[in-house]
Amino acid sequence: MQRKVRVRRAANLILFVVDASWSMAAAERMEATKGAVMSLLVDAYQRRDQVGMIVFQKDQARVVLPPTSSVELAQKALRDIPVGGKTPLSSGLLISYEVLIAARRRDPETRPIMVLLTDGAGNVSMTGMPAQDEALRMASLFKLNHIRSVTINMEHQAFDRGLAHQLADALCGPCYNLPDLRTESILKTVQQELKR
Repeated sequence: MQRKVRVRRAANLILFVVDASWSMAAAERMEATKGAVMSLLVDAYQRRDQVGMIVFQKDQARVVLPPTSSVELAQKALRDIPVGGKTPLSSGLLISYEVLIAARRRDPETRPIMVLLTDGAGNVSMTGMPAQDEALRMASLFKLNHIRSVTINMEHQAFDRGLAHQLADALCGPCYNLPDLRTESILKTVQQELKR
């Protein structure tokens, strides 16, 4: 007796979470990330993957691209993203967590991963707690719920206070220093993580 068994490959949900404050070279970072989002989406339709993007700046984080496999939708959504202002890091983490948990509820086979581009220095609190403590508290939600993450450290190496690495430890995920922040380097880092 032979029986065909169709194995369905689990789809990835790659959620980019980007610091759009003035704390770093925001415009360049945004362009490099947009390029990585578009490159992943071009490949996504073959693998049923979805890509989304959240930015945090000024007072709060917002979903600029809900998880999608549509290149056209992404092109429209990512056209004009404002940069500048303060760094509501914990808000970015909380909204990311909510988006990824909701996606996993809709499809338990989804493999969510957050790609966080930050220097790890938050300065806006949602609750009145010190901003850094609050961000670490939000990061622990990812660890508790086994949501994969990769942190790309945007702090200039000469001034690195180790905050991005501290945050990555709380998230229970790796932290990378990319000396050359370009679409290709972000893409390569994400693709390596997806193979794990």
